[in-house]
Amino acid sequence: MMSQSTTLHSSPDTPSRNADPKEIDKFSELAHRWWDPNSEFKPLHDLNPLRLGWIDGIARLSGKQVVDVGCGGGILSESMARAGATVRGIDLSTKALKVADLHSLESGVAVTYEEIAVEDLAARAPSSVDVVTCMEMLEHVPDPQSIVRACMTLAKPGGYLFFSTINRNLKAYLLAIVGAEYVLNMLPRGTHDYEKFITPSELARFARNVGLDLIEMRGMTYNPLTQIYSLGRDTDVNYMMAFRKAA
Repeated sequence: MMSQSTTLHSSPDTPSRNADPKEIDKFSELAHRWWDPNSEFKPLHDLNPLRLGWIDGIARLSGKQVVDVGCGGGILSESMARAGATVRGIDLSTKALKVADLHSLESGVAVTYEEIAVEDLAARAPSSVDVVTCMEMLEHVPDPQSIVRACMTLAKPGGYLFFSTINRNLKAYLLAIVGAEYVLNMLPRGTHDYEKFITPSELARFARNVGLDLIEMRGMTYNPLTQIYSLGRDTDVNYMMAFRKAA
């Protein structure tokens, strides 16, 4: 989907009822660096081809209507649009959305961005999209169950939903916080709160509670020597889950 321009739809009065203002501020302050592949967002750039390939392999994005929840600066949103999807990226960070919109204009990849909570978009447009993605966001909100429920509401019957987050265990603490934030300096210190990490069984329960069927789970691992990410069975730290809404 190529275009000369996109429009940023802002909904400033949308209540941020399921968001931590400190988390929004944290990423807003870094928003201008979102598209720098050597910045604090390098892990997202490195992970993106793996995420895109996995999502596209399951949902076949071409021709699909997609909502990217917690889209930030639009790295995944743009790549899904390049794969042929019609994409709406939503976030509660005004600065991140402005960066995303500007990059969309520069790249010519059409994505519609909107500042709105997923709960409010789901209430406005239930059962309206083929695919919902929510990547690296659940560990930053007060009530992840509410996000999963809203994503389910957004999806059409038979639609696909994709989530990624961080497991909660000692290994995840040592690698995702101590290693990534303090030793390797891959992320700014304070990016993650261990108490907000989510185990695969908890995410699976959130999904079952709203009637979603688990399709597939994949782990994402990082080799600090080769600086390469890969997908596999190891879900001890970063992992992704794909679900489908009953038809």
